[in-house]
Amino acid sequence: MAGAWLLLWGTLALGSRAETAFLRRADDSTGRCTYSFTVASPVEAGCPDGDGVPELRAELAALAARLSRLESRERGAGGSGPRGAEAGGVRDPQHPAPAARLEATYGELLRAKSRLEEEKGRLEQENEELGRRLESSAQEIARLRATRCPPGGEGPGRGALRAPGKGRCRAPRWDPQPLAYQELQSERTEVPASRLLEETALGRLGSEDSAGCGELVWVGEPVVFGRADSIAGKYGVWMKDPEPVPPFTRETTWRVDTVGTEVRQLFQYEAPEQLGRGYPAKVHILPRPLESTGAVIYRGGLFFQPRRSRAVARYDLRGETITAEREIPGAGFHGQYPYSWGGYTDIDLAVDETGLWVIYSTEKARGAIVLSKLDPETLEIQQTWETNIRKRGVANSFVICGTLYTVSSYSAPNATVNFAYDTATSTSRALSIPFENRFRYLSMVDYNPAERQLFAWDSFNMVTYPVRLSRA
Repeated sequence: MAGAWLLLWGTLALGSRAETAFLRRADDSTGRCTYSFTVASPVEAGCPDGDGVPELRAELAALAARLSRLESRERGAGGSGPRGAEAGGVRDPQHPAPAARLEATYGELLRAKSRLEEEKGRLEQENEELGRRLESSAQEIARLRATRCPPGGEGPGRGALRAPGKGRCRAPRWDPQPLAYQELQSERTEVPASRLLEETALGRLGSEDSAGCGELVWVGEPVVFGRADSIAGKYGVWMKDPEPVPPFTRETTWRVDTVGTEVRQLFQYEAPEQLGRGYPAKVHILPRPLESTGAVIYRGGLFFQPRRSRAVARYDLRGETITAEREIPGAGFHGQYPYSWGGYTDIDLAVDETGLWVIYSTEKARGAIVLSKLDPETLEIQQTWETNIRKRGVANSFVICGTLYTVSSYSAPNATVNFAYDTATSTSRALSIPFENRFRYLSMVDYNPAERQLFAWDSFNMVTYPVRLSRA
């Protein structure tokens, strides 16, 4: 009906010019029926060029400008159009997408959580170990209290100890209650008698090539004398007096645990067996704290370096007072010129057949070992030698018959006695005498001329080394 109306209208409109409109019906691309008609122009013989129409050009220009504005907005907003997708699809690696940032943050949190869990486990293990140690100490204290006589009981009264297997009490030689101290336990190592006899034959006085003074030619294997189980005994110094004064003897043994900043306790043992059991006969409280492991016992006095000073002091063991103190001119202290293992070992004292020595370094010596002979009563310097041995380059040192010897390493199991400096000739020489660090942390070595042995402290262990000297 619509097509008939259009055909009629076209015929009426063009009827005056006798021109006919043509109707056409056909299916479009979607399958729908489409009607169309055509009619010739009454005034134009042909169609003009489309680009020449001004209105069409203006419309096309407006459309182009509008499309340009739309594309600019889309790029700025990261739109989803073709250009927007291109701009938003490739992102700056320095500005990751929010999802990527969240994933990275979540990964960091997981890693931090893992680290915290590991730290928690380590702290729990340390707490358990500390608990076991406290329980062990409590049991030991309970055992000691169980042996104490009750107040008003038979015997000397409070503080007395019950003698094993007896019903009476005896007074102790030393009551530890008034002092704050660390209980120590020790253990002994059994050594075959054949080995001891062999070492005695080689190292003690009396053999043909060991009598009197001479040069060091051999150091035997270490013999464990005792062990400290407290952390305060990781490193320290133990000694005997080669020239004791009454009431002390050559069997009286002394010990200082040097871990800590206020080291004041000097433990006295009447016999080596007491040191092995870990119970001192007396504890001396020094008027001043000492520093490091360089102390020695000689002629009834403890010679030591007071903490944070370049001085040497003498503590009288009978009078329990400091009787002499003197600075060592220019000596480094508190970490300026220590041995290679550290420990503030700037000033080290030593004793040999000829007397008392101090081993140190100065700025003038540029870190080389300086050796001085001291008067044991006044601590005046009698003579000084400057060596060419770097103090930081060796682990420790000791003096035998006026000759300074150094140890190459404090931790290598197969170290050596690597240098010797002879004060009689003022010359040094290289050596290679085997020296065993059995427990890998040598913090003290001293020579005892009366026993012809080296006393050493090796990671909680108090050990001795027999030595052999050549004939002078």
